[in-house]
Amino acid sequence: FFFSSRRRHTRQRSVSWARRCVQETVASSIVFINNKGEILIYRRYRDDVSRSEVQQFCSKIVATKEAKEQPINLIDDVSFVHITHGEITLVATTKSNPNATLLMQFLFHLVVLCKAYFAGNFDENTIKDKDNFVIIYELLDEVMDYGYPQITDPDLLKEYITQSGKKAEAVTAEKLKQITIRATGAISWRPENVYHSNNVVYIDVVEKVNVLISTRDTVLKADVSGQIMMKVALSGMPECKIGINDKLIIKVQGQNPTSSVTSTKGISIEDIKFHQCVSLREFDQKRGIAFIPPEGVFELMTYRVTENVNLPFKLFPVVQEIGKSRLEINLKVKALFDSSNSASNVVVKVPVPKNVINVKSFSNTGKAKYEPENTAVLWRIKKFPGESEFLVRVECEITPTTVEKQWVRPPISMEFQVPMFTSSGLRVRYLTIIEKMGYKPTKWIRYVTKGGLYEQRIQYFSSFM
Repeated sequence: FFFSSRRRHTRQRSVSWARRCVQETVASSIVFINNKGEILIYRRYRDDVSRSEVQQFCSKIVATKEAKEQPINLIDDVSFVHITHGEITLVATTKSNPNATLLMQFLFHLVVLCKAYFAGNFDENTIKDKDNFVIIYELLDEVMDYGYPQITDPDLLKEYITQSGKKAEAVTAEKLKQITIRATGAISWRPENVYHSNNVVYIDVVEKVNVLISTRDTVLKADVSGQIMMKVALSGMPECKIGINDKLIIKVQGQNPTSSVTSTKGISIEDIKFHQCVSLREFDQKRGIAFIPPEGVFELMTYRVTENVNLPFKLFPVVQEIGKSRLEINLKVKALFDSSNSASNVVVKVPVPKNVINVKSFSNTGKAKYEPENTAVLWRIKKFPGESEFLVRVECEITPTTVEKQWVRPPISMEFQVPMFTSSGLRVRYLTIIEKMGYKPTKWIRYVTKGGLYEQRIQYFSSFM
């Protein structure tokens, strides 16, 4: 959300808050440093911090590999706020008392901006390239003014700073006016006069479920990391509003617990992060996600859920050691989602000991094959219908070892994709779009849950023949 004070004002934050943030976010210079402590880029905005003072930071912190230990260093009354990306350290220097978090956020945006210009690359060779070198200095002239952060939107900056490192020569007066309005206006992320003959909106709710289940079938850890992705092709300046489940519980730090919705049917959602286009005031007051969307594909929202997680699969492993030379693994996997749905690209990884000499696998569906490089049998199922269960049996012959070392027994893990299912229970109730043209867009909403770190611990029983 880090942009100029004007953008903060237009994003419905109070003027006093915006002014305070800008006054507290003052940088004397921005510096790019390699892992040897050599200065690659040095852009000074104020005269209170000299290059020799920056060189002290390079020799004392960067060259001694201490840059990653702490993000802020104070040397001779100069504060060095820095981040490290790969082999490059970006530094903001200041002698004032700024908001260090916002300065760091600015540096992260600066990395994203450089990657957008240099095809995703951000290393020493990319920076030292003659053309790129010029572009970086032009970008530093635009993204900060007298130490105050300004615009860091790559799409906007690309309209008048070209890849050749020169200002765009074909920019007309009208074009320049539009760029200025976007840079200083309320909706800098969306251009004006957008027209589509076919207006379409796609919403994808994508979740990744992480689960760890003990040998006694108790859930030790379960959480969901989700994101709402959108693909927008709408004319004009549409005002969109998305409504999520009626009884949504929002956990806010410092919120009065008595003010929260207490229904057990609600969703406890944490760590919410919105795209800059979302009206935070609307969300705080009415729990509605209101926004004027950018064109194309973008991430509207990310979230995390740690309570009442719906598991899509249940695993039932039985591992038996027969003597000292044989091991038998029987695994049943059951789908817990509705029978009208089917999972795809299911991969079950069944670990085996490293000292196996022969592995045989049998399954009633899909293909199970031993892969030595993974030290496991990978059971692949293209389609797994809901409320169904499948079995796999793995027989291993183990070579005796001179060292009596017990098998560590790594957990069984799963990968999968389940469409039209969310482990968090999140649902998009409605999507309203209002535009003065009065068109009726086509709306598509899809859900998909993917397997993250989905693991089941195993235990085995010994039996002697």
